[in-house]
Amino acid sequence: MGPATNYYVHRHAFPLYRGGSLASLQLAWESWGTLNAERSNAVLLFTGLSPGAHAASSERDPEPGWWEDMVGPGKPIDTDRWFVLCVNSLGSCKGSTGPASINPETGRPWRLSFPELAIDDVARATRLVVDHLGIERLAAIVGPSMGGLTALAWIKHFPDSADRMALISTACSATPMAIAIRSLQREAIVTDRNFRDGRYTEDDWPEVGMRIARKLGMISYRSASEWQDRFGRRPQDYFPTTPFGMRFEVESYLETHARKFVGSFDPCCYLYLSRAMDLFDSCDSDKGLRALFRRSFSGKALVIGVETDLLFPLWQQRELAAALEAEDAEVEFHALASAQGHDAFLVDFERFGPPISAWLD
Repeated sequence: MGPATNYYVHRHAFPLYRGGSLASLQLAWESWGTLNAERSNAVLLFTGLSPGAHAASSERDPEPGWWEDMVGPGKPIDTDRWFVLCVNSLGSCKGSTGPASINPETGRPWRLSFPELAIDDVARATRLVVDHLGIERLAAIVGPSMGGLTALAWIKHFPDSADRMALISTACSATPMAIAIRSLQREAIVTDRNFRDGRYTEDDWPEVGMRIARKLGMISYRSASEWQDRFGRRPQDYFPTTPFGMRFEVESYLETHARKFVGSFDPCCYLYLSRAMDLFDSCDSDKGLRALFRRSFSGKALVIGVETDLLFPLWQQRELAAALEAEDAEVEFHALASAQGHDAFLVDFERFGPPISAWLD
């Protein structure tokens, strides 16, 4: 974590959505911009599965963030106007309490003894930081990918607590296709011989499982049309060739990204957050999406999706927009023609920036 990261420690029991509790917890967070005197200009940004709280650079930490082109002075989420807050998800390994944290009762990492985690817990834990900062009502919540699930969990547990809500490349629950992909990712990790039921060490990391999981993820994050244009059938010359090793540039691309990921994210945290995404259903306490929105949100909504998203297909964003519209919420829906698949919100800022900027204005 960088020099701009702050830590909130909650020293009271925190009951979890699916049972069990944590005696205490820590949450890492960063912010950009200035909270006004009325504390009415706060924009809460939820993250995807693997990012930390460092969404953008700042004077304290000039390292580019995971949404660098979206958050900052004069950018679509303009920090000259808004106080932007990003909290690392509960269950992650980027400064917040999770399976990689030390269990105070044993002095060892929680790993598989960590209680079952729900997206609802991520939202409820985030509320602790918002309350700590004295923010009673949010100007906006913004949720891309897993962050959109967290945004829906937020309004489920804290109805009418935000004036605006942006749901970006997300859904009310996972499709069978998304569940199938994530189940294979988890299987790759837990069947790695170094995983040893979560008793891996820094010296014997389940590297093979994490590499395969990341490659599966990268395949699902982009689109076939993008890779056709980007790689075609060009041969690779970066890695040494072996009898059944890498021959094509697309293979070396996957391998490069997989190697970067290994060691940067804890395997058990990956398992817990991945499963939490599969289990999440925003309507498990309401009879359908319309009932959820009728009870929990009456503000200005933005729903964005892309035509090439495999993990959160466009019909899921249409479903969200239709349910909001049916309950008379003010909703903007954008179906973007990006070829970059699910990851488009992280890279295709020419398409994503303008509707987000206009919605906040």
